[in-house]
Amino acid sequence: MDRSWMYGSKRFSTRFLQGIQEFSKVALKHQSEHESSLIQCPCCDCNNSRGYRDIDDIFDHIIRRGFKSNYTTWTWHGESIDHGASSSMPSSSQHNHCDNGDNACPNDCVLYRKQYANLHECPRCGSSRYKIVDNNSTSTKKKPTPAKVLWYLPIIPRFKRLFSEAKTAKLLRWHAEGRKKDGLMRHPADSPQWRNIDRRYKVFSEEVRNLRLGLCTDGMNPFGTLSTQYSTWPVLLTIYNLPPWLCMKRRYIMLSLLISGPKQPGNDIDVYLEPLIEDLKLLWDEGVLMFDAYTKTNFTLRAMIFCTINDFPAYGNLSGYSVKGKKACPVCHDDLVSRRLKFCGKDVYMDYRMYLPEDHPFRKEKKAFNGEVEKREAPTPLCACEVYERVKDIETEFGKPYKGQSSGGYKKRSTLWDLPYWRHLEVRHCLDVMHIEKNVCDAIVGTLLNMQGKTKDGPKVRKGMAAMGRSELAPQERGKRWYLPPACFTLSKKEKVSFCESLHGLKVPAGYSSNFRSLVSMSDLKLVGMKSHDCHVLMQQLLPVAIRGILPPPVRYTITRLCFFFNTICSKVINPTILDDLQADVLETMCRFEKYFPPSFFDMMPHLIIHLVREIKLCGPVCMRYMYPFEREMGTLKDRVMNPAKPEASIVKRTVAEEVAAWVAQYLNNLKEIGVPKSRHEGRLGGQGTIGRKRISIRSEMMSKIELFVVQTVSEVHPYVDEHMEFLREQYPSKNGPQLITEHNRSFLTWFKSRVMDQITETPEVVSDTLRWLAYGPKCQVISYEGYDINGYSFYTKRQDDKTTMQNSGVTAMGLSSEYASARDRTLVDKKYCYYGVIEEILELQYKEFKIPLFRCKWVDISRGVKSDEHGYLTLVNFSRVGHLEDPFILASQAKQVFYVVDPADRSWSVVLEGKRRILGVEDVDDEEEYDEQFNETPPSSWHIPQTIDDVNMSLTRRDHGEGFYVAKEKE
Repeated sequence: MDRSWMYGSKRFSTRFLQGIQEFSKVALKHQSEHESSLIQCPCCDCNNSRGYRDIDDIFDHIIRRGFKSNYTTWTWHGESIDHGASSSMPSSSQHNHCDNGDNACPNDCVLYRKQYANLHECPRCGSSRYKIVDNNSTSTKKKPTPAKVLWYLPIIPRFKRLFSEAKTAKLLRWHAEGRKKDGLMRHPADSPQWRNIDRRYKVFSEEVRNLRLGLCTDGMNPFGTLSTQYSTWPVLLTIYNLPPWLCMKRRYIMLSLLISGPKQPGNDIDVYLEPLIEDLKLLWDEGVLMFDAYTKTNFTLRAMIFCTINDFPAYGNLSGYSVKGKKACPVCHDDLVSRRLKFCGKDVYMDYRMYLPEDHPFRKEKKAFNGEVEKREAPTPLCACEVYERVKDIETEFGKPYKGQSSGGYKKRSTLWDLPYWRHLEVRHCLDVMHIEKNVCDAIVGTLLNMQGKTKDGPKVRKGMAAMGRSELAPQERGKRWYLPPACFTLSKKEKVSFCESLHGLKVPAGYSSNFRSLVSMSDLKLVGMKSHDCHVLMQQLLPVAIRGILPPPVRYTITRLCFFFNTICSKVINPTILDDLQADVLETMCRFEKYFPPSFFDMMPHLIIHLVREIKLCGPVCMRYMYPFEREMGTLKDRVMNPAKPEASIVKRTVAEEVAAWVAQYLNNLKEIGVPKSRHEGRLGGQGTIGRKRISIRSEMMSKIELFVVQTVSEVHPYVDEHMEFLREQYPSKNGPQLITEHNRSFLTWFKSRVMDQITETPEVVSDTLRWLAYGPKCQVISYEGYDINGYSFYTKRQDDKTTMQNSGVTAMGLSSEYASARDRTLVDKKYCYYGVIEEILELQYKEFKIPLFRCKWVDISRGVKSDEHGYLTLVNFSRVGHLEDPFILASQAKQVFYVVDPADRSWSVVLEGKRRILGVEDVDDEEEYDEQFNETPPSSWHIPQTIDDVNMSLTRRDHGEGFYVAKEKE
């Protein structure tokens, strides 16, 4: 259709006016068909972002301002896009649930849809569909307000939009075509559960574009801290077909349902899942025709839920299992052993010995545990078919006034069982490591520091421990207070000060964590305001350092083992061959906790730790199944509340607007991609100075030293190094190895330049451009920086570090050292060492066609200033023992970032901790290990079975200090 009149005619010409009349008919027809109150204005100012009720207003805008550029296909007014498939633009028909939502019974009995669509009262509990106003009468002056609303954003049109973009359509095939397949686990596609689906449902697996989804739900308060009584429940979906660096990004986490507050749905959440389950069943049974913009073909899309990801209460709501009481573990079921604490009135879950191998020595220990030899066998988790047999006949009545029946620990038959494949998934609901780790971290730190409200110790606990045979810990009545003798986990005031000081003085690299100084209260000797990620960093990295030099060695060793367990399971790459050893180690660790910590410590969160390895074996890495990205998304949803009177409507409206903008942005040039944050390292992986740039001159002696170092690190120069060494051996046959190396360092640079220049004259074709420019040498002046970004790290000099709250100057590098093979064998051999230091100066050498950044560092002497701790867990360095003064330089590309924490046990030493980076997806990096290989960096650390420690004579009380604590008696 010729629409050249839109831009080629004068706006008062007859042709232009007739064209506007044609546009008005199309726009009004689109408005009538979709029952929309507004018409989008396509003038160059409104740009389809504003809508008006009257077509005359739009007519006036177009006459005065003209059409927006390149709008010859009126997609915002009902026309389809060029490839002939239906338009992916989210019209009101595709979001008919978004305009008003589905009304729901305020008691969560039913949704007013289908057979209930025209009812005004709940057919089950009789509650009014609408809010009652004016003396209990429904207002007739305006449209009544629903008592409760479910907002459903249909997923099928959004899947169509994803496949309508060629780049995204290609990424949705990554799990089959772009994934590295070497036996390691990096993605759920590497897991047995993924492969079992492929084997059982071959038709589904043959189409690599079929989607596998993760479902997450949790309650949130849309008003932030303004109200604590309001709970809105979003239901989010993520797409596991995508690469790991994208599937947890905001653009690909879809808000599918939003259940309005103020009360949480609880076990009645199935009522609200109904529209989503209907679409999922359609996508599984029949599929939906899609257009793939990458292959330019149509295909039938199918989709399935791979697993759900929730905190433990929401786990119970979705699965229907009762996560409270004596049988609260959804993995152990009836085999779970619980114990009711007599004085505390709570159920605890101990007896970890039953999960150990039959020949483990802990099974025979009586005194340290419950006084009996453990002979029970470890329980076997129920398979999916066995769970289905338990729930299939449960008749569930939804709604707050009704209480359903229970069978085998299950209070309902979850609506997810309606999905045909659900009974064939071994892990349907995943345990959330984020919440487990936070709860365990709070319990450990709270107990060590005796933090009120978080400690697991107290008079009632001690009475229970005395009744269990630990009489030395019994509380002592002293007037109006109880005195609690120091247990093996009780810290003295000096130890508390040491613990808090180690965290209060901490400086970490940029982007590593929050500033721990703000989380430590030195006056109260406790930690305050810790978020989930703070607990994550503390548990996996900092806690083993903070407890050095305090606590009895067996207790300290046990806590450290648990910290390293969490660190290992949260790795981006998991080696399946270590998982059995990892499971054996965590079982023994939890038995040791049972020895030392009070019974009240062992609620359900510590118990769930022993099931985490099983889920990794079946579903893949934890980092693809924890709630950090979903919690961030919920935080974003909270920020979208603009109208406090209608928070859910605000969230839905702005979510739809963002998705529309993200889809439109792909057709416009120079627009930032929405929902996928750009890494600050984008464009900087090869190296870029950030702060403190200046030109400096270096004396010739130091410049020659720098140039020699740079030349010898280039791989193309290595044959010349060998040639020069051979030349020196012939010229100086009487010199030994060290003497030849000294002569080589003195004369190589001059010889190399002369040799290359001769080759350029005689055989220029054998000399590469790199060798040519190296022989010509760098510019006389070099560039100096105080900050430099390279390989995903942000480095600072020590001077810059001292000005900030961060520590970015720590570096480590692998290096070769020539040494004699032995005291008798004087043959020189090269040995690899890991060097540690801090950056004192950042230099950038400017060659003709390239630049080479390097760091001048202060290095610790590897022979005197580096050691491991007593268990081999940690590396410690002593910066008073400096070495390698003649070789201070490293290439910036070879540096790996570390940071140093003062050792509380000996403040002259510092503990080395690795920095972290996020470069997956940056500049097309899809494998960090392959990326690191080009710089010869250290391989990723592998997990090993820690050495055991003797605790046979371990006392349950502290004998090295007598600082118990007093607790006021409770009023009877």
